[in-house]
Amino acid sequence: MRRETLRFNLDNPTTVVVERVHDDAGGTRVRKELRRAGTTPPAVAHWSASTDPRRWNYWHREAEVYGDPGLRASLAGTGLSLPAAEVVEHADGTTLWLEDVPGVLGVDFTLADHVALAAALGRWQAGGPHDAPWASRGFLRDYSTSRPGDVGLVDDDAAWEHPLVRDTWPAGLREGWARLLAHREDLLGVVEGQPRTLCHLDAWVSNVIRRPDGELCLLDWTFAGDGAVGEDLGNYLPDAVLDLFWPAERLPELEAACFAAHLDGLRRAGWSGSERDVRLGMVASCVKYAWLLPLVLGRAGDGDHHAYHRSADAERLYRQRGLVFAHLVGWCDEALRLVG
Repeated sequence: MRRETLRFNLDNPTTVVVERVHDDAGGTRVRKELRRAGTTPPAVAHWSASTDPRRWNYWHREAEVYGDPGLRASLAGTGLSLPAAEVVEHADGTTLWLEDVPGVLGVDFTLADHVALAAALGRWQAGGPHDAPWASRGFLRDYSTSRPGDVGLVDDDAAWEHPLVRDTWPAGLREGWARLLAHREDLLGVVEGQPRTLCHLDAWVSNVIRRPDGELCLLDWTFAGDGAVGEDLGNYLPDAVLDLFWPAERLPELEAACFAAHLDGLRRAGWSGSERDVRLGMVASCVKYAWLLPLVLGRAGDGDHHAYHRSADAERLYRQRGLVFAHLVGWCDEALRLVG
């Protein structure tokens, strides 16, 4: 039996390991081991695991998701699926034996693949909330306000004069981000006031695989729970660029195509809300990243730079992220116009 470690978030103490296991007959499964909250201190405080099923980082949520027949039923006919799973409980945690899903990883998606996912999310989320015992509550506020990043750096002249920042970030970004921070509470309130549905809450390219038959398999349901219609799309689009899996120069194209597909998916599945509500759920979600620009700003002087645990060229990384941050300022301004 051979084991191959796969990439995962090493900071989150809920996960011990994710690995592909090759058996002697040539088959493969993915083994994901979950650690019971409280058994090991987190590497960093802002990733503390919880025993409360309503908290965003509830350690056992994914095991409960895979065992929830209601959730699997809600995905039927939407174009989305879960991997087949076997859940094994033990004294200090839980082991998930997951289907090794074949197909195209989201990091390699074409525009058509991204559009297909946006439409499928719409068809699924037209079904509204799913009040399962494991579903998180208040994710956006709790997650975004617990992240690192000194927001005071946005007012620091010296930080903005670092060559990586000064020479790659768009003009007006500093003032725009200050505006986003000034309206942080307003934006959180906007998202919290939008029509509710069940959200994945970590929808991004590393958590999706398109099977050979076109169906899209969503992975890593650690945060899943209550969210706004449009909120998953508000995470999926910028994250694809922030980790260098989609060019920032094509973010407007990606947004336009995916938003139209998402809205169409909602409509076709019977959702009767307004386009404005979907748009607000997406653009006001920019508040999730309020902490990230200050964090990136403060790390400009680091010797090494990374995008999702991979080494990255510093100039390319800062140029791409600067364009995303400017795009998020545009979302902030649009959200404030829509509610104004």
